[in-house]
Amino acid sequence: MSQNDRVWSHLRGRLVLAAATSIIPITESERLYRDMMRTVMVVEDDDAIRMVLRTNLEDEGYRVLEAVTAEQGLVIVQDEQPDVVLVDLRLPGIHGLDLVRSLRATSSVPIVIVTAQTDSHDVVAGLEAGADDYVTKPFVAKELMARIRTQLRRATQEDDVAESMVCGPIELRTDTAEVVRNGEVIPVSRIEFYVLAELIGAQGRVLSRDHLLRKVWGYGNAGDGRVVDNLIYRLRNKIEEDPANPELLLTVRGFGYRMKA
Repeated sequence: MSQNDRVWSHLRGRLVLAAATSIIPITESERLYRDMMRTVMVVEDDDAIRMVLRTNLEDEGYRVLEAVTAEQGLVIVQDEQPDVVLVDLRLPGIHGLDLVRSLRATSSVPIVIVTAQTDSHDVVAGLEAGADDYVTKPFVAKELMARIRTQLRRATQEDDVAESMVCGPIELRTDTAEVVRNGEVIPVSRIEFYVLAELIGAQGRVLSRDHLLRKVWGYGNAGDGRVVDNLIYRLRNKIEEDPANPELLLTVRGFGYRMKA
């Protein structure tokens, strides 16, 4: 380990301990390092799972905030402004879906939901509520870290894209994350916006489900194509005059989807 690595490891260790005890004063260099760290908020009521998440996240260099209820999570997110939020849907009191809706109504922070492997309904409901991605229990730590990095990378790249993208009557205003049809703003979720941007950016080319899963969700080959199909269904209900007979967002059977150029 290099001298720099040892210094940063020491600083990170002190910051973790300071966060846990609230009694160790933070020096100026430690404060600078804390400001450089990405912050992940974990909303999970299971103590064991929360501890595993904290350990893995801190090993990756993240600052970790914790809450066991949606109510606590809302307060901490408002105060701390984390870079990513992990939400377990099966929370006591306020349901995790309601937390996702509340967060999305006031913030564009990336949200990753954590749900049981068999709860496919929860996955769809969570994405419809405004979540950006999901992982299923039992999760693989490396996969979760990859999901988080994808969300952070996308949030960083948002400032580098063109201010608007146009396809027929549809305009994507990337500076305000708005979708406009014939001058009227259409409410869309964060993930719906990304999928539409990917399709419009393809300029009429067909994009497969696997392509969208890789580019938008950051999945490898294990993604569920039904997630894409459900999202396309929701988008059509928002941007098409007649969703049952789409004229803008078209299906190319056996291949995928494209926007009419």
